[in-house]
Amino acid sequence: MLPYAAYLRVYEPLAAFSPSERVSWEAYAETRDRPRRASALHAEHGEAVARLLGVPPAPAPAHESPNAYLRRVEDVLYVCPWQSRLRSWLAFSRFRGTTPARLVERFVPISVVEQTADDFDRFKRRSSSAALRTHIRTSTWHVPASWFVPFDGNERWLVLDGDPTPAGATTTRNLIYVTSMGHARRRTARALQIIRRQMGDAGVTIEVEDVARWLEEFHPHSLVELDYGGIVHLMDDEKLRADQSVAELAAALTGLETGQEELAFAMYQRVTLRWKSIQLLESAN
Repeated sequence: MLPYAAYLRVYEPLAAFSPSERVSWEAYAETRDRPRRASALHAEHGEAVARLLGVPPAPAPAHESPNAYLRRVEDVLYVCPWQSRLRSWLAFSRFRGTTPARLVERFVPISVVEQTADDFDRFKRRSSSAALRTHIRTSTWHVPASWFVPFDGNERWLVLDGDPTPAGATTTRNLIYVTSMGHARRRTARALQIIRRQMGDAGVTIEVEDVARWLEEFHPHSLVELDYGGIVHLMDDEKLRADQSVAELAAALTGLETGQEELAFAMYQRVTLRWKSIQLLESAN
């Protein structure tokens, strides 16, 4: 079973990478034994579990992952590196920052905690800001409302068990949205204008601003993907079919923009209540 996590990913075209990286990713794309789309999440999760169950556990891999998620559109190869080591360092830093030290030591020996922190500090000192950006964001037990903003309801791609599978889709049930970086940035900018005008510096404004800044870090011809990942295992087929969170949030923004406050409130509440009920499963027995 996959972890109950959703993913926001950016796939950059080969042109965004250095010449040596382009050669490497082109060769990787032709490799027969690389993790394929249908099994990539399982492979990534399996690597993480193996590290954490080791003695002693390893919060981050010793080397950066050579793997990536790939997409091809009109003969253009788009690459979303896994960056397992960087993402693990960042996740472990957040864990340390939000967990009492004594509790951290129950999961990971203090010597491993200190070594992991030292390794990450050395990496940051010798790396550029571009090397510290992650192509993948992860959210456990829910999809943040700000993640729906870059997409349009017509970009929804639902696959249920037994459905015919289009080329490039996963072979298991999933819900995915994919859009161009240009569309993602324009929609996010519009949402920010509306929210700032109507709500000021509310929490939702900060969250959308964060997504907007992150998108600006990548090549303008990139692709942006929202993948429900393991979250689909918290929703039956009926709930997945009924989930129109992207379209509902877009309707809420339009309502705010046009002065239809009741519509805006109803649509936004529909989204937040849906995901609050799913997030509550984390603490359910």
